[in-house]
Amino acid sequence: MKTINLLLCGPTDLWPDEMNSMEIDGEWIGVDRGNLWLIEKGKTPIIAIGDFDSMSSDEQKIVSSHVSDIRTFDPHKDYTDTQLALTIADQELNADIINIYGATGGRIDHFISNFLMATEPKYKSIVHKIRIIDKQNTITYYTPGDGKVVKEDNKHYLAFIPLNQMNLSIYDAEYTLDNHFVPRAFAYSSNQFVTNECNFWFDEGILCVIQSKDQK
Repeated sequence: MKTINLLLCGPTDLWPDEMNSMEIDGEWIGVDRGNLWLIEKGKTPIIAIGDFDSMSSDEQKIVSSHVSDIRTFDPHKDYTDTQLALTIADQELNADIINIYGATGGRIDHFISNFLMATEPKYKSIVHKIRIIDKQNTITYYTPGDGKVVKEDNKHYLAFIPLNQMNLSIYDAEYTLDNHFVPRAFAYSSNQFVTNECNFWFDEGILCVIQSKDQK
């Protein structure tokens, strides 16, 4: 399984603990200032992308001296830097898993854009690869049919978020649903595992599943 990690520009205090030691499998794509943070952590991105408008000229020189593949885009482009990085991870690097860090916190419009990215038709074939990870949450996405989420050791809560109309069943969780009709986007939050995995089913669209924990 090939893992590609993307580091965006969200606040560093929301990084998961493993980012401090960088004990994370896979190669990295840096997005804008995320490149500088990776270099400071001793990781060299295989690709650096962005408009780099959040970095000074000296900071850009640091990135240029470390990264051989730098792709600069006009700030007025039709796609976000995250969308471009996601496409590269999938189409060029053939990733099986795409972990996105630094996608939460800060400007809420940026987070919503990242969160809803999985609903775009062009990403339908890869939504199962995408994980948005921060200090308290792991966000995953599923396409219709039977699905299973395996409990992470440090997570306590489980949320199911239909992003569109669907019929949804949730099995072996604290709160279950049986072919329940969901008429619109909705958050079934604060559920919990009863074993180390939870099975579910739905019939159309995209389902978001979030594992989370309280802040210490």
